Amino acid sequence: MTVKSPTTKKSVKAKVSTKPKENPKQDEPEESVWTYRGYHLKTSEFTTAMVHFFRAEIQRANVWRQRLDTTTNWAVVVTGATLSIAFGQSNVHHSLILINTLLVLWFLFIEARRYRYYELWSYRVRLMETDFYAAMLVPPFHPSPEWAENLAESLLTPSFPISVWEAFGRRLRRNYYWIFLILCASWVAKIWLFPASPANMDEFLTRAAVGPLPGQIMIILGLVFYTFLTLVAVGTINMMRASGEVLPRFGDEAATSQPPDHEKLKGIRAILAPRQRRRQLLALIITGNAEAVSNRILSDLKRGVTAIDGKGMYTGADRTVLICALTVTEVHNLKTAVAKEDPQAFVIVSPAQEILGRGFNPLEEK
Repeated sequence: MTVKSPTTKKSVKAKVSTKPKENPKQDEPEESVWTYRGYHLKTSEFTTAMVHFFRAEIQRANVWRQRLDTTTNWAVVVTGATLSIAFGQSNVHHSLILINTLLVLWFLFIEARRYRYYELWSYRVRLMETDFYAAMLVPPFHPSPEWAENLAESLLTPSFPISVWEAFGRRLRRNYYWIFLILCASWVAKIWLFPASPANMDEFLTRAAVGPLPGQIMIILGLVFYTFLTLVAVGTINMMRASGEVLPRFGDEAATSQPPDHEKLKGIRAILAPRQRRRQLLALIITGNAEAVSNRILSDLKRGVTAIDGKGMYTGADRTVLICALTVTEVHNLKTAVAKEDPQAFVIVSPAQEILGRGFNPLEEK
C-alpha cells in the first residue's frame, strides 16, 4: 500500500516558475516625432543631431568672438605703444598720433567685418536657444512656426544678419570711440605741452601743421572726422538686428513678481526671438497634368496651389498654370514633386517682394 505525501502536490507547484509577462511596449517601434518633408526621425536621432549642431555653432561663434577680442587688443596695444613713444621723446612729431588714428580706424573696419561673421553663427545659436531648448524647458514657450525655415534658410543660403553700418556702429560704441577720444586728447596735449606751452593760439595752429597742410586745415579735418564717428555711433543705436549680444529688450514686465500668463509669455517670446525676413518665392508651373501635380504639392509640401487656365501660343494646346507661394528651402522639394507627376512641365521660380496670408506673414495689421 502506497501512501501519497500531502506535500507532493505543493512541492510540485513550488517548483513551477511563472514566466514574467513581457512588456507589450518593449518591442514596439519608436514613434517618429519629427516628420519633415519625407524624413522620419526618432526622438533620439533628432535630439542628438540638434545637440551636435548646437555645439558646432557655439564653437564657431566662440572662434569669431576671440577674433574680435584679438582686433581690439591690436588697437589697444598699438595705441599704448604710440603714446609711449610720442610722450617719451619730445622730438617726436605729433603726426605719429594721427597715423595711429588711421591705423585704429582700419582695425575698426576689420572688426566690423568679423562681427558680421560672428553674428551669423550666433543668430543660429539664438534660434535654437529660443525655439528648441526654451520650448523644452518652459512648456508655454511654443516653437515659432518659422524657426525651422529660418534656420534651414541660413544653412542653405548663408547671409549676414546685420548690415555693415550696424556692425561698425556697435563696435564703435562698445570699444573704439573711447580709443579715438584718447587719441584726440593725446594729439592736443602733444601739440600744447611739447616742447613748451604755446604763447598764443597762432603758435598752437602753427604747431598743428602737418607738412604742407596748415594747422587750420588739420583741425577742420579732425572735427569732420570725429563728427562722422559721432553721427555713426548715434545713428546706429536703433539698429537692433544683432542677436548675439545681450540687448535690453525686456521691459518692466520681465521683473514682475507675479507669474505671467500664456499671452504675456507669448509676447516676451516674440520680443526675444531674433527676427529675420525669410526669402519668399513665387512658382509658376505650366503643366498638362494639373490635378496630379497639385495633389502632389499639397501632400508633399503642404502648400496651397491656385490653378489658372492658359493656352500655349506656340503649340495652341490648352495648359493649366499652377501658382504656388513658397520659401527658398522648398524649391528643391517643389521641383521633385512636379517631376514625379509631369517631367515635361515648365517651372518658373521668381522672387516675391512680399507674401501675406496663411503660412506666411499675417495679412492683418498688428
